[in-house]
Amino acid sequence: MRSVPRLLRGAGAAAALVLLVPLPAHAREAPPDRDFTIEDARIDESSGLAASVRHPGVYWTHNDQDEPRIYAVDSRTGKTVATVTMAGVGTPRDMEAISIGPDGDLYVGDIGDNLDGSWDHVWIYRFPEPEVLKDQTVRATQYVVKYADGPRNAEALMVHPKTGRVYIASKNQGGGGLYAGPERLSSSGVNTFRRVGEVPWVTDGAFSPDGERLVLRGYFSAKEYGWRDGRLDGDGVPVGAPFQGQAESVTYTRDGTAFMFGSEGRGSRVVRVEREAGPGEEPSGTPGATGPSAGASGGPSAAGGAGADSGTPKGSATTGFLVLAGGAALVLGVKRLRRRGD
Repeated sequence: MRSVPRLLRGAGAAAALVLLVPLPAHAREAPPDRDFTIEDARIDESSGLAASVRHPGVYWTHNDQDEPRIYAVDSRTGKTVATVTMAGVGTPRDMEAISIGPDGDLYVGDIGDNLDGSWDHVWIYRFPEPEVLKDQTVRATQYVVKYADGPRNAEALMVHPKTGRVYIASKNQGGGGLYAGPERLSSSGVNTFRRVGEVPWVTDGAFSPDGERLVLRGYFSAKEYGWRDGRLDGDGVPVGAPFQGQAESVTYTRDGTAFMFGSEGRGSRVVRVEREAGPGEEPSGTPGATGPSAGASGGPSAAGGAGADSGTPKGSATTGFLVLAGGAALVLGVKRLRRRGD
């Protein structure tokens, strides 16, 4: 029986060596546009979210702060891949939202007003999305914004992906308003936004990539509305917004197949929720799109792990094969021992 420990040790060592085989970087990297955690400790009040047009899998965000700074975060790793500082603008007061227009420009809404109407004007900043992701300073255009019916607090700014028109949804516990800006923003005068609809308590919103839908979220729920002729179409359909401590942001993935929900706080989690096609509606997205994440349904992704439902990369199939091979070697060794013992 002395050979039993040696054989077990040999089989176990073989399995351990198999598990220690180094994997290529892409096999260890999560797929894009899935649940991710923002790793950058500087981003502790993520208040807006926008899917990059130039850089697939990258999301732009910013703090609810008084610094003109925007971050590009890679959804594959949760790491910041670019920090952009805006020059040519004043000191922001309360940046709350970010969106991308059909021109490829980023629009940042310095539109918050926690005193609910203490400022007679707010600002929008605009600059082209950088072609190269690196830390840099860019010159931004600043627009002065006023509301036709007086000052108010707002946290949602949405740029229509076809017309380029800018919309703002005001924030009020009893319900806010949806405001449309002028057809083209002017950097030399005041841009008056006029009320075109009623909305619930909104902390962020985003247009679908095709411009046919608008999602609005609050602290506890979210709805997707049809969009027709510059107005909300219908009462909206609830979507499965995850519970988040400080629910502040939402955007669509670039292919429109899912929503990405974010929140404030250091190490905050961005959660993917699949979009369900409405009655008579063709499923959105592109052929070959990856499957749903389990982040909103309590699956592995919600717990921070990775699994088949959370979009495990194809490279991990190699990992699984190696693990199974090591396990098989161990089992085979035990069986041989048993036969010898018999």
